[in-house]
Amino acid sequence: MAAAYRRLLFLLALSLAAVSAARAHNITAILEGYSEYSLYNSYLSQTKVCDEINSRSTVTSLVLTNGAMSSLVSNLSLADVKNALRLLTLLDYYDPKKLHSLHGGSELTTTLYQTTGDASGDMGHVNITNLRGGKVGFASAQPGAKFQATYTKSVKEEPYNLSVLEVSDPITFPGLFTAASAASTNLTALLEKAGCKRFAALIVSSGVIKTYQAAMDKGLTLFAPTDDAFHAKGLPDLTKLTAADLVTLLEYHALPQYAPKASLKTIRGGIPTLASTGKGKYDLSVVARGDDVSMDTGMDKSRVASTVLDDTPVAVHTVDSVLLPRELFGGAPSPAPAGAAADTPASAPAPEAASAPAPAPKQHEKKKPKGKSHSPPAPPADSPDMAPADAPEGDEADKADDKSGAVAVGTSFAAMVASVAALVGASLL
Repeated sequence: MAAAYRRLLFLLALSLAAVSAARAHNITAILEGYSEYSLYNSYLSQTKVCDEINSRSTVTSLVLTNGAMSSLVSNLSLADVKNALRLLTLLDYYDPKKLHSLHGGSELTTTLYQTTGDASGDMGHVNITNLRGGKVGFASAQPGAKFQATYTKSVKEEPYNLSVLEVSDPITFPGLFTAASAASTNLTALLEKAGCKRFAALIVSSGVIKTYQAAMDKGLTLFAPTDDAFHAKGLPDLTKLTAADLVTLLEYHALPQYAPKASLKTIRGGIPTLASTGKGKYDLSVVARGDDVSMDTGMDKSRVASTVLDDTPVAVHTVDSVLLPRELFGGAPSPAPAGAAADTPASAPAPEAASAPAPAPKQHEKKKPKGKSHSPPAPPADSPDMAPADAPEGDEADKADDKSGAVAVGTSFAAMVASVAALVGASLL
C-alpha cells in the first residue's frame, strides 16, 4: 500500500512538470514557420502584444494573412494596431470542435483589449456565433454588429493552452482606433496629472525633456518618480548635484526602447538607460514577482506603480521612489534637509540637449495576465452576407530583429517541479 502511494506521488510530480512545461509558449516562434502570417507576426513584435500573449496560460490568437493585415494597418498608428491585435486575442481556448459546438450557438468571450481598461462596457469582448452553412463568425460586442471575420482554418493547437486560428478579416468597431498619440501628448502635463510634478519641473529646468522628445521616435520608456518619492526618508539631497550630474540622474530614469510593463517582466540582465556609457555603467535591472515589477539600481529597488502612457513606441510609468544610480550615490550621500527634498537647483543652467543614444538591443520579454472579465453570451444572430472583400496584397514589413521569448515563469516552474519529482523518486521508490 505504501509503495503504491509513493509511486502515485512520483507520477503526480512528473505530470505536474509536463503540464507546467506545456503552458510555456512563444507565439512569434510559432508563426515564423508560416510566411503567410509574417506581417501579422512582425506587428506582434513591434507592439509587444506577443509578450502579453506569451504570458497567458490559456489563450486563442486569431491571425490574419498578409493581405488582410496590410489592409488593416495601412492608415493606422502603432497604438491603434496594438488595440486591433489585442481584440483578436481571446482569453479562452477555442479549437475547431469548440467553435462548432457553442452552447446556444453563440457566446461572448473576453479579449486582451478588455484588460487594458480602455474598453467601454463590453467592447473588449468578441461575439462568436455559429452561422448558416457551417461557418463561424466573429464580431464586436456592439449591438447589431456585423460578422466581419469568419473562421478559416486552424494553424496550431496546444490543448488547452494555446490555439492559433486563421480568420478572414480583422474585428473592429467605432472608437477602437482612437488611441492617444505620444507625438501629440504634452509630456509635462501628463506627468503633472499623474502626480509627478517635481519630476516634470526637473526635466524642464534641466533641459532633459528635449532628450526625451528626441528619443520618442525610436523608442522611449520613462520611469517618473511620484511627488511622494521626493519626500522619502533618507533620499540624498539632490540640490547638491552639479548640473551635469542632475542631467545624468534624469537620463537614468529613461530607457532608449519601448518597454510596457508586460515586456519589463521578461527582461533579463542589465538594461541600458539614456545615461548609460557602456560596460554596464548606469544600467538598470528588473525584478518581477507575479504582477509586481520593480527597477533595481544596485543600491535600491523602486516599484513600477502605474502606467500613464502606453503608445508604441513610448511608455511612461510612475515609480514609487527616485532611481539612484550607484555611480552617483554609491558613496553614502548626505540626506536632504527636512522640507527641502529634491527642489530644483535655483542656479542650475539648462545644458544642451543630449541626443538620445541608439536604441538598446531588444530583450526577450513576458507578461502576467490580469483577471478575466465575464459577460453573458450574446443572442444568436442571423447570418449576413459572409463573402469578405478581397484584401489588397501589401509589402511585408521587415521582420522584427528580436524573437519574443517563451514564458520564463512556466519553464522555471516546470524545472522546479521536475526536480521535486526526481527527489521524490530517489527517496521514496
